[in-house]
This record gives sequence, structure tokens and C-alpha cells, in this order.
Amino acid sequence: MTMNDIPLDERIIFALDVADVSEARRLVELLHGEIRFFKVGLQLFLAGWWPVIDFITKRGCKVMVDLKFFDIPETVALAVEELQKHKVTFATIHGNDPIIRAAVARKTGDMKLLAVTVLTSFDESDMRDMGMTGSIADLVLLRAKKAIALGCDGVVSSGLEARSLRASAGGSFIIVTPGIRPGLNRDVIGNDDQKRVATARDAIVAGADHVVIGRPIRDAKDPLAMARSVKEEIAQALAGR
Repeated sequence: MTMNDIPLDERIIFALDVADVSEARRLVELLHGEIRFFKVGLQLFLAGWWPVIDFITKRGCKVMVDLKFFDIPETVALAVEELQKHKVTFATIHGNDPIIRAAVARKTGDMKLLAVTVLTSFDESDMRDMGMTGSIADLVLLRAKKAIALGCDGVVSSGLEARSLRASAGGSFIIVTPGIRPGLNRDVIGNDDQKRVATARDAIVAGADHVVIGRPIRDAKDPLAMARSVKEEIAQALAGR
């Protein structure tokens, strides 16, 4: 499947960032008519384990398991093997060259491995605090090129870097963009820990294949209406791309 062939209802990956399994099931049942791709992260996976993933896939939906594997290479390789016993579409890894090589070597079937470049909660000031020089954009591009050269199917990156990634690495890999904040959304409650954010439209125009959205839809007064609005925004972006 090329990036132009992705169904509209799979462009949004809804982040099931909740601790309660029953709430996750409710959200899947509520949204699956509009969204057919869901992200299971560390919090929900620890709360519900494999039955949560199986519940989603049995409804005919896709799952991104976002556990950002980072461990010794053999441990990561064994974790990838476990994921492939379930119908996982995307899985994330976060590590150096030996870790990525080990993960890619154990990958079989249709599951895609995505390398996390730089978390969207991380900005230039964080780089300075860690004693790092250069720009985040340069770091993202460096990590993405390495991951793709080592056999990853794609990367996770903010919408701010999607255009340079697509231009530099070509169109044969997957870009998944978190940190999406619909520009007209006024219904989200609480503080935002994301720093490098973009609208769904901007991310798609820049070259992202999928956008990860959680709170802006989940916390909206009408989640279904918000999901439809974001899908319309993505459709318009695709038409002009």
C-alpha cells in the first residue's frame, strides 16, 4: 500500500491513552465507525495486556503498539517476536543501531517497525539541558536516515520535520506524526505536555501518512464530530498535496 492508497478512516490513529480497559473499549466502540486505527501505549498495555489488542483487531481495526522498545538487542528481538503473535500493524522501537538491527532481523509478516526519532515533548531547550548541540530537525533527520537504512519501515516524528524527512528520504517509508492539535479545538481541558505540535492538515501536507490524535478527540464535547472534522481536514490536505 502506498501513502496515497491509505483509507481515510485509517489516516487518524486514535491514541487510547487511558488506564481503564472498559473506557478503552467504550472509545473503540464509539469511534470505530469513523476511525479504524488505534494506538495502545504503555499505560493501557500494562492495564489490559494482549486482550486489549485482540479486542481491537477482532473488530476489524488496526493497532499501533507504541511501547518504544529500548533494551539490549536480544530482549528487543524477543519482544518483537511476541508482538507478531497478534495482529499488530505498527510497533515502535527506540534505540541505537544494534537494537534496531535486532528488531528488524526478527520481523516477519505484515507488521511494520517504526523508529521513534525525537519525542514531541522534547524541544531545543531540552537538547541544551542535555549538553547536545545542533538542532532537533538535524537530529530527527539523522536518526530517521539511520533507521531506514537499517531496515525500519518508517519513523515517528513531529509534523514540523515531516517535510524535510519526506524530501530527504523519499516516499517509500511511513511517517507517523503525533502531537496533533486541531487549530480550532477549544474543548480540550488540562495542560499540554506536547511541545512540537502541528495541525493534522499541516502534517499531511508536509508528507505524513498518519496522524496520532488522542486528547483533542477524546476530550471534545462531541468526539465523533471532532473525529469527522479532523478527517475532513485530512481529506482537504490530501486533495491539495
